[in-house]
Amino acid sequence: MTSASRVAVIGGGLAGLTAAYELAEAGADVVVLEATDRVGGKLRSEAVGGVTIDVGAESILARRPEAVALMDRLNLAYEPARTTSASIWSYGELRTMPKTVLGVPGDVAALLESGIVHNVTPEVVPVDEDRDVSVAEFVSARLGQEVVDRLVEPLLGGVYAGHANRLSLRSAAPQIAALGADLVSAAATAVAAPAQLGPVFVAPTGGVHRLPEALAERGNFTIDYNSTVRAIERSDDSWRLIVGPAHQLHTVDADLLVVATPGSATARLLSDVAPEAAFALADLDYASVAIVSFVLDGGTALGDDRSGFLVPPVEGTTIKAATCATNKWQWTRDAANGRVVIRTSVGRAGETLLLHHDDATVAEMALADLRSIAGSDLGDVVASHVQRWGGALPQYEVGHADLVATVERAVATVPGLEVCGAAYHGMGIPAVIASAQAAARRLLDGRTMED
Repeated sequence: MTSASRVAVIGGGLAGLTAAYELAEAGADVVVLEATDRVGGKLRSEAVGGVTIDVGAESILARRPEAVALMDRLNLAYEPARTTSASIWSYGELRTMPKTVLGVPGDVAALLESGIVHNVTPEVVPVDEDRDVSVAEFVSARLGQEVVDRLVEPLLGGVYAGHANRLSLRSAAPQIAALGADLVSAAATAVAAPAQLGPVFVAPTGGVHRLPEALAERGNFTIDYNSTVRAIERSDDSWRLIVGPAHQLHTVDADLLVVATPGSATARLLSDVAPEAAFALADLDYASVAIVSFVLDGGTALGDDRSGFLVPPVEGTTIKAATCATNKWQWTRDAANGRVVIRTSVGRAGETLLLHHDDATVAEMALADLRSIAGSDLGDVVASHVQRWGGALPQYEVGHADLVATVERAVATVPGLEVCGAAYHGMGIPAVIASAQAAARRLLDGRTMED
């Protein structure tokens, strides 16, 4: 890539903005084409009861370096979570969760004492390194189904909104795969290891939505809003993009192209230029979820030291998790001025009926669960907000690594084309940033994915 290269980035979510930022920093002339009137994708804020809160992702894993390093480069202030103490609602009580590796306990006695599960049957089972399996198959064979149902499922559900019997061990739970045949012994070693320096979770002061806003504000690139890309065409050594509403189409020309959109949109755009990649991405399922947020007055039910709780699917509730934002984040606590802000999440892969209800009904159902779990002293609702995320979370099902490899091989055969985002190598914010930075580096180096 030369410094005079014109780069088009399709998608103004975190991946697209990060790729644009890196390419512009290297001297490229970059335009981001965003289909809506705002950037950030699933990183978004809303004012609820006069308090501005995140209604998408609300924390960043600090133990991976990419997000923290990017915020440092942007001079974006961030803070650690005030508390990360979480519980699980199991067998009718909120129970403190012992240390685990994504639900795999290092201390079976402590787990049984917690009451989260009633039975654990540890077994040492050889690992077939050549076969990808579901998380449920791997863990249940070594610890029993109850550990899957009441520990692993709620933890995975918080990340993927998926199901352990379909999610890939290798792609969705590599931490568990790394434990090997003797899960308990390996987990005991892992949880007993000296803690790494620094916090587990951080977020920009004011909320995670500040990260894409900072990229847009401080990046040396152009953003074209309300610019849906209808098609892309490869001509000689350049790209032509067909952009805009059907009645007012125009073209954008570029030397290089980054596609940073969800799987279905990427499949549509690549159908002519990289059909094998498009065909593979068409098989990638997505889960729809909603974040239901409440501003409450006068309640103390969750105390001052609990960040939230998870709910296993076997409990049959509407909500799958809740986070007390005023316990977890100091800026939310300050802005709430004595009130309590709680976010609940609803929806899992394949569960469509719930989200067919109107916002008021979804909020009522979530609040009923919250009162049932947190207790009567929850406080009065000052305001609520329902944020729907349709088709938001890619499902890393068994065989996902092969799907991604197919996409990468196909894209690598098309000069000047890259893809990035949550569909490939991780859904967390640091992983999405890493995906975008890797795509930018490949374009900057003039290499393909196979190099």
